[in-house]
Amino acid sequence: MPFVETSRTVVTPADCDVLGHMNVARYFGICGDGVFSFQTMLGLGVSDIRDGRKLSFAVVRAESDFKSEVVAGEVLYLQTAVERIGEKSITFRHRLFRAETGAMVFETGFQCVLLDLQSRRAAKLPDDVRQKAEAYLLPPDDL
Repeated sequence: MPFVETSRTVVTPADCDVLGHMNVARYFGICGDGVFSFQTMLGLGVSDIRDGRKLSFAVVRAESDFKSEVVAGEVLYLQTAVERIGEKSITFRHRLFRAETGAMVFETGFQCVLLDLQSRRAAKLPDDVRQKAEAYLLPPDDL
C-alpha cells in the first residue's frame, strides 16, 4: 500500500531536449508536482499552505537514477511513497513509469524539510501529518 499514484502526464515535444528525449528538468518537474499532490493527501493542501498553517515541503536533497530514455508522446505516471520520517523532514521515494508497459523509467528520493512559509525555517511535522505519512512508509526491505 505505501506507493500511490501522484501524477500522470503526456510527454510533449517541448519536454524534450536537443537529444530527442525528455529533459532532466521535466523529470524533476513531474516529481515536484507529485510532492504537492502527496502533501495534499497528508493534510497540507493549497488552502492550508496559503491561508492555514502556512507549511509546505521543500526539497533539500535529491538522489536519482535514470533507467530508460523517454520520448514525446509517451504517457507516464508517478508513484510516491515515504522512505523516512524525521522530526522536521520526510524523504519521499518517487518512481516514474511508462503507462503503456508499466516499465520504470526513473526513480528518485527527495529529502524534504517542512518549511514554515512565514519564518522560512524548518518546522516540526504536525502530529496529523506524521500519522498520515506513516501509512505510506516503505518497509526497510523496499528501500
